[in-house]
Amino acid sequence: MSGNMKKKLGFLEVFSISTGAMISSGLFILPAVVYPKAGPSILLSYFIAALLVVPAMLSKAELATAMPKSGGSYFFVQRSLGALFGTFAGLAAWFSLSLKSAFALVGIGIFLAPLVPVFPGYAVKLIAVACTLFFTVLNILSVKESGRFQVVMVFCLLAILLTYVATGIGRVDVHHYSPFAPGGWPGVFTVTGMIFVSFGGLTKIAAVAEEIKNPRKNIPQGMFASFIVVSLVYLLAIFVTVGILGRVDFQNTLAPLSSAAATYTGQAGFLVLLIAAMLAFVTTGNAGLMASSRNPLAMAKDNLLPAFFARVNIKLKTPVVAILVTSAFMIAVIAFLDLESLVKVASAMKLLLFAFVNLSVILMRESKIVSYKPSFRSPLYPFLQIGGTVVYFLLIVEMGLIPLLMTGGFFAASLLWYFLYSRSRNRRESALLHVVERLTNREMRTDSLSEELKEILIERDEIVEDRFDRIIKSAEIIDFPEALDKEGLFRVLADVFSRKFAAEPEDIYRLLVAREAESTTVIHPGLAIPHIVVDGDERFEIVVVRSKEGIDFGEQTAPVKVVFALAGSRDERNFHLQALMAIAQIVQNPEFLSTWPRLRNTAELRSQILLAQRIREGSV
Repeated sequence: MSGNMKKKLGFLEVFSISTGAMISSGLFILPAVVYPKAGPSILLSYFIAALLVVPAMLSKAELATAMPKSGGSYFFVQRSLGALFGTFAGLAAWFSLSLKSAFALVGIGIFLAPLVPVFPGYAVKLIAVACTLFFTVLNILSVKESGRFQVVMVFCLLAILLTYVATGIGRVDVHHYSPFAPGGWPGVFTVTGMIFVSFGGLTKIAAVAEEIKNPRKNIPQGMFASFIVVSLVYLLAIFVTVGILGRVDFQNTLAPLSSAAATYTGQAGFLVLLIAAMLAFVTTGNAGLMASSRNPLAMAKDNLLPAFFARVNIKLKTPVVAILVTSAFMIAVIAFLDLESLVKVASAMKLLLFAFVNLSVILMRESKIVSYKPSFRSPLYPFLQIGGTVVYFLLIVEMGLIPLLMTGGFFAASLLWYFLYSRSRNRRESALLHVVERLTNREMRTDSLSEELKEILIERDEIVEDRFDRIIKSAEIIDFPEALDKEGLFRVLADVFSRKFAAEPEDIYRLLVAREAESTTVIHPGLAIPHIVVDGDERFEIVVVRSKEGIDFGEQTAPVKVVFALAGSRDERNFHLQALMAIAQIVQNPEFLSTWPRLRNTAELRSQILLAQRIREGSV
């Protein structure tokens, strides 16, 4: 059965999934691989890599708070760039996340293989497959239990690493930092490109955004906290390791942190850091399986993959099929494939996904869709997104010809799948169409994307529809492009209300005029709320009017741009007051009145009212 995902993940789970996805081979193995290329300046490379991930982090935080749905990068790219690029983004994210997770689990096998004297030559892969199966069962049974497990592992890992830094920093030999950059700036930038993916796990949390409680706050706060903590841990741990190990010792080990700890604590320190490495690989493998399995789930919901990928178990509330298929892919990778070249391809695709995410923010903002309302907005827009995209493409080029060719081949395969399967099944609107429409002044789209984003916001903010919402949903909304006076407005309102109440238009008109004669219904510059009492019982209607040029209510008032006209029977007096309170809360938001003139049609006008923040009946 398909269904919605349960929201079980809080701030600690967000922080832990993001942190666990980053601290892995990028800290425990990769420094030994890149040290010969740049020497002690690898510390600077890690710092630069941390800065370069910021544009993608901020962009994903914005998109994830606006669209907290399963799928992460895929969901954002598909809604902004369309189904073709969405197909590639979904498959690329699924592929790269699964591959990186499989590589982390192989790391467990590498570290534990010496302790398993049976099946020599196969122990590494057997251990990795066993770990994959364990995490598969854990993720199927409960994402909440998986999240809790992640929290425990991550905090144990951080405790060990911080202890390592605290005990080792006094043993740093500054002479080990000279010469600092034997490879010069070329070496620094080469290493930066190689280790950039060490920070790639930061944005994985967006893939499970649909399962996060209070995503407005928990997603950006969890991501930013994880970024700060992991960046500091990376820099401090590498500073200590480089300062303790000499050049020869550094180049003769694949476990530099463990080797550095062993120099002043002996075998005990080596084993403790070995445990930390195990925790790091485990957290990456667990978080990677959890996040990557949500990509086929989201793609199936959009008909880009067969429907069985979208099935969510009713009892467990987990995407069992997507998890099982992802697990099977990871096991196949572990068992049969040479990971080295494929890891480079996965890194290139991760950079490409980051570039697409930056472009997605630009397209979503420039589409001016009224229901695109992220609770966090990336600063320095659009310069940060443009600069980040350019840098990511340059890093892809720097990775060499083979990753470029293989990434191009993967894109070609995605293109083939799109035309053979996805194109005829997915007709979703994208933000790109809205941007093109704005530039060409041509009607090229429906309001399906705006409506989808509106429903996502209602789910995100846990908005419980009240009677005012229900009336606005069916209310008549009139948009006047030209100026008119209040008598012309009252004639239009009288015609609408007469049809709704089966009354004579002239009778309604006289009621409106009489109420206006008592005192003006212009209650705020640019806003009027005409209201009348009609015969009958349990009758209440609202008509909303916008006039771009303004409605003349007399010389003493500014032209009115917004009108909420109310008509109800006497027994609806209490709801009449509730409706006035709701309208007052809506229009008090400065963004409402400033945005109102720029909205393009009545559908956007309705959405602006329905999505406005206010206290709803029964919510307190």
